[in-house]
Amino acid sequence: MDAVHIVTGTAVPLDRSDVDTDQIIPSDWLKQVSRTGFEKGLFSEWRDDRAFVLNREEHAGATILLAGSNFGTGSSREHAVWAIQQYGFQAVVSPRFGDIFRNNAAKNGLVPVVVSAEVSEHLMRAVEADPTLEITIDVERRTLEAPAIGLTAEFPLDDSVRHRFLEGLDDIAITLRRADVIDAYEDTRPTWLPSTA
Repeated sequence: MDAVHIVTGTAVPLDRSDVDTDQIIPSDWLKQVSRTGFEKGLFSEWRDDRAFVLNREEHAGATILLAGSNFGTGSSREHAVWAIQQYGFQAVVSPRFGDIFRNNAAKNGLVPVVVSAEVSEHLMRAVEADPTLEITIDVERRTLEAPAIGLTAEFPLDDSVRHRFLEGLDDIAITLRRADVIDAYEDTRPTWLPSTA
């Protein structure tokens, strides 16, 4: 996982509430053996509609997904986070996330930014009016800014999650920080127990 300090870019305004993980990445896409190529399945059923926001040229290259409330509810599929990231998004902004989705996002390096319903609405309308509006998410300061519209908002992010982003740590990297303790334990294990060597 790469370290994330600041995400700056344009956004896609997905003005829909209660988007569940099956809508983010339909179950047909879960049969893949590899962990790549999920961007093609991102909102695939909605993308059949040429007017769908992700199909609009003015939002090409956006790095931030603006979503309605209750984004990422439903099943615990980590594939939803992979699809969002592989499409090119580095952060998702919403008034509320499904708990499992939010945790999966944090563990995979996708910044979940919780803002008030008022801030969300203001951003949604502003990006719809001007798709070139630049938004900056500062993980270290826990702020979201859109200077062109005079918007600055703080967002909650647990200290441990913030640390993961700033240091680029996934679960394995966190565990490996304790490799010396693990090795010391392994060295003292009775020889009759199974070995990892």
